Amino acid sequence: MSKETLTRPETSSSPRALPAHEPLVHVVLLDDDEHTYEYVVRMLCTLFSYSVREAFAMAREVDTTGRVVVATTHRERAELKCEQIAGFGPDPLVATSHGSMRARIEPCA
Repeated sequence: MSKETLTRPETSSSPRALPAHEPLVHVVLLDDDEHTYEYVVRMLCTLFSYSVREAFAMAREVDTTGRVVVATTHRERAELKCEQIAGFGPDPLVATSHGSMRARIEPCA
């Protein structure tokens, strides 16, 4: 993953202190029994642009450990990614799937 660089155009002649780097947070995907590996792989490839191999490894980790870090980023982007996960919808391969997977934001240790 590449780090994003924020730049701010100069708008006045007086110098301003740039804000300190925003702390990074993790987007953590949580396991459940309503979604298949296929769903998780498709979601991770679609929302995070992971390769199928990377997404499958994450699907296996969330299945075996109950959670997996799918992104480490600044809070605003993490919130967007959690919203996208929440909006991905139910798994069409599982009749009892009533909605999207869950994700949460956690501070980096």
